[in-house]
Amino acid sequence: MNEGLDWLTLIAGGLIIGVIAAAPLGPVNLICIRRTLSYGQLNGFLAGMGAAMGDAVFAFIAGFGVKWLFDAIENMQLVLQLICATILIAYGWRVFMHATPPEIMRNPDGSIQRGSVGDLAAAVVSTFALTVTNPATLVGFVTFFAAFREVVDYQSSYPATLIFVLAAVGGSILWWAMVTAIAGTFRKSISTDTLRRMNMASGLLIAATGAVLLGYAIWNRVFA
Repeated sequence: MNEGLDWLTLIAGGLIIGVIAAAPLGPVNLICIRRTLSYGQLNGFLAGMGAAMGDAVFAFIAGFGVKWLFDAIENMQLVLQLICATILIAYGWRVFMHATPPEIMRNPDGSIQRGSVGDLAAAVVSTFALTVTNPATLVGFVTFFAAFREVVDYQSSYPATLIFVLAAVGGSILWWAMVTAIAGTFRKSISTDTLRRMNMASGLLIAATGAVLLGYAIWNRVFA
């Protein structure tokens, strides 16, 4: 096979896998969309970068076959599920209780209240934590990477593996750029009241997802 085509396929495959891994609609997507609508496109994208960093961790483990890390994550599955569920419930409840859009969260003198521009560092940490505490994401990367070896053997050399992994991370970043760009186009056309209701709904949905995950983890622990 043409060597140039191999590298092109390697990069394209990595990008596609990265997009597929990030694309499923879940709490992290809701968080990034909500932050884009509330605080702007850059804010939402940077929150998405937290998830991309989590994807990068799993992509490196899957790509380079770090078996001891994979085994450690598998063995800690219950703990990770409990941590993920707790973060989801806490974050969802906070979103619900602070659903008022930042445009009207102002002091009497007209200045914006502290924190109304979005606690960006907390958002990045939370999306990163939600991603790395989800073992299913690692399983997904391992599955996708193994299937792709039937197309191109990305483990034939260290540079090939590195490029493939970086392309997968790039695909994740590309997804968050697209999602926040699309959400950003609707930001100015959404009324304050509508945004408040959307924030409340997304907060409830995120917290409910955490509650379901918590129940699932406890059920498996007790009855499995």
